[in-house]
Amino acid sequence: MGPAPRGGAYTYDWIENLLGLGMHSVDEVLPDFQHPEVGDTIAYGANRMRLELVDPGRVLAWRSGDGNWVWTFVLAEQSGATRLISRNRFRLPTVAARLGMIPMEPASLLMERKMLLGIKERAERLATGAP
Repeated sequence: MGPAPRGGAYTYDWIENLLGLGMHSVDEVLPDFQHPEVGDTIAYGANRMRLELVDPGRVLAWRSGDGNWVWTFVLAEQSGATRLISRNRFRLPTVAARLGMIPMEPASLLMERKMLLGIKERAERLATGAP
């Protein structure tokens, strides 16, 4: 995931790109990005996210350069199925940041839902061998 040359965010690219994020979601797995390591970075606009935790097949955790945003993805096995859980935690140190979160929270819910559905679709397609 991430802006070009990575595979996008699997959300609504046109919304991401209104914010200047350079997202172009792909439908295929990009082999060059399948072995993430602690210290890898991606940029979401002014936010540079650094991988802080990599537990292959289980957890990826990103932290913003200023430490105010942590984004974690966890794969959890439940009753023979796998569930992908995405969690964001924000520290909002200024009034402007707190006010900015008011419109961001519902928008983020829509974008995150679309992202998780996009990941699900690609994972299921990959698992079945469908093009």
